Amino acid sequence: MKQTVLVSGGAGYIGSHTAVELINAGFGVVIADNLSNSDMSGVEGVRKITGVDVPFVNVDCCDKEAFSKVFEQYDFDSVIHFAAYKAVGESVADPMKYYRNNLLSFMNVIDLMREYGRHNIVFSSSATVYGEADQLPVTEQTPRKPATSAYGNTKQMCEDILRDSVAAYEALNGIALRYFNPIGAHPSALIGELPRGVPQNLVPFITQTAAGVRECLSIFGDDYPTPDGSCLRDYIDVVDLAKAHVVAIARMIDGKSKTRYEIFNVGTGNGTSVFELVRGFERVNNLKLNYKVAPRRPGDVVAIWADTALANEELGWKAERSLDDTLASAWAWEKHVRGL
Repeated sequence: MKQTVLVSGGAGYIGSHTAVELINAGFGVVIADNLSNSDMSGVEGVRKITGVDVPFVNVDCCDKEAFSKVFEQYDFDSVIHFAAYKAVGESVADPMKYYRNNLLSFMNVIDLMREYGRHNIVFSSSATVYGEADQLPVTEQTPRKPATSAYGNTKQMCEDILRDSVAAYEALNGIALRYFNPIGAHPSALIGELPRGVPQNLVPFITQTAAGVRECLSIFGDDYPTPDGSCLRDYIDVVDLAKAHVVAIARMIDGKSKTRYEIFNVGTGNGTSVFELVRGFERVNNLKLNYKVAPRRPGDVVAIWADTALANEELGWKAERSLDDTLASAWAWEKHVRGL
């Protein structure tokens, strides 16, 4: 029997790519999203790529009564929970918006899974839980530091909610995937990162600058204690990241989890600087970008990248797409969106 997975926030960037990979792996998918930071193009892209008329429900996960109808209507045993606000800078400026949305939506998911007898959940966590780590690369055993933003704090708190819920409720299994910096787009250029307003993430700002939508790219800080003075990050292709969610769900369904709550880092294991990424984009796509150095941004950590050994061994997963291919896909997506 084909298993179905509810993907909350499935119209968004990572959610839409994960929906495609779930379908490619033989799963059924139901997408729930309130389109607060996405639109129907993500869902339509999933349908075009897969040829499957994926069910979509426009619902706010914070509205428990409305959200419960999804559990009543559709037969699924597993949930991948993406629905959350995600802009670090905005969360520093407006923390209550983030606490209210990100915590309530997740608690509603857990409550409804218990109420309706659904068993497996993958939580979309983040490398922000490590804060400014003392040692790099970070492993799953690296101590979590106080978060540098409300966004990061909500990820830590949701991990704790999941850990405690799994410990208390015998029927519940959970995996938290701590991922690093997702970039790129589907090779079809039918889905990708489509931020509303001014992009909060580096690569959409790069592609919008290349497309002439933005006049200039700002690089926040060139005086960090790193080889070239810019921040170091672990940039992972969104398709590789999506596949990690598929194997995590399959692990729980197949009863292969070592414990009922597990945590995995999902990254490439390589640290790349902001300047390296910008120059790589220029080289791969044969472009010149207009960029300037701006002051440091509140909430940014200096450097972080993943030790991915646990995910490699336990999930049988590893990042496969090259950074060059990923940066080419990001530009192909931007050109598709702009009709260039």
